[in-house]
Amino acid sequence: MAGRKYVYNESTLSFEEYRTPGKFRVFSFFGYLCATIVTATIFLSLHNKYFPSQNELSLMRELDQMKYQYATINDQINLMSEDLNTVHERDGGILRFMLGMDPLDESVWEGGVGGSDKYAKLIQYPNSGQLLVETQEKVDKLMLQLKVQKLSLDSILTKANAKEDMLASIPSIKPVRIDLLKKSLSALSGFGIRLHPVHKVEKMHTGVDFTAPPGSPIQATGNGKVITAEYGRVGYGNHIVIDHGYGYTSLYGHMATLSVKEGDIVHKGQTIGTVGTTGLSTGPHCHYEVRIKGNPVDPIIYCMDDLTPEEYQTLVQRAGIENQSFD
Repeated sequence: MAGRKYVYNESTLSFEEYRTPGKFRVFSFFGYLCATIVTATIFLSLHNKYFPSQNELSLMRELDQMKYQYATINDQINLMSEDLNTVHERDGGILRFMLGMDPLDESVWEGGVGGSDKYAKLIQYPNSGQLLVETQEKVDKLMLQLKVQKLSLDSILTKANAKEDMLASIPSIKPVRIDLLKKSLSALSGFGIRLHPVHKVEKMHTGVDFTAPPGSPIQATGNGKVITAEYGRVGYGNHIVIDHGYGYTSLYGHMATLSVKEGDIVHKGQTIGTVGTTGLSTGPHCHYEVRIKGNPVDPIIYCMDDLTPEEYQTLVQRAGIENQSFD
């Protein structure tokens, strides 16, 4: 009767076979089952930890590679941010300064990119959520700063183009090429009080007389629009007036011929006529004036093309001699 249990029944004064109650058998079964599951789980965990499958090994290698690539990308983001900050510093410290523009608002540059709700889906991951949020914040800030910098560079380009147009428009060269000008001191009459060659009285000479052989080309000293192209017998004689914009106009007098007409758009260095002696003039020359908002200024300060500082100083000295004008 192996495996059977007997108990003495005092009522019947005999041994009877012991039978386990049903509830106890159920509890025992579940107890054994739970113990088996826990043991199996522990065994599987230890086995997977120390004896992973080939698929698990492949996934682990892939995860390690992803971590490495993620760290590399994060480093690249940091480098891009540093480079962008360098561009931003040059933007404010050089480009905007040179163009006379206000610097970017730093509060806009360092501005936020959204509230915590924006990253709620990322923060829910317990192991990597915070890292993902920090990286996404960097990317979002970088994208915002790139957008701000692009707008800034666009405005700088617009300003630079306007500046380039202004520099090309403001008179800055002589109306007659220097190789065609007569070199003697008596052949140049400048801005200021001069003896009138006809009336023999001192009067204001509002330009500079550049003497040159008859027929020498006269060139526009800056980009602009011809607003006067007139043939005359007195005063300036045949003359041209160019509106350069930005308040500047220039006048070219006593010309022999005119190559442009009113309304024409001309460019710096373009031939607009030839040297003559028309109008009230005593010899072939180009009477040249520069006016700012209608007021005459000394044109010699706008004649700096192809001259060394020494040559420019000589030209200024020649123009400053109080001699007789040619008109």
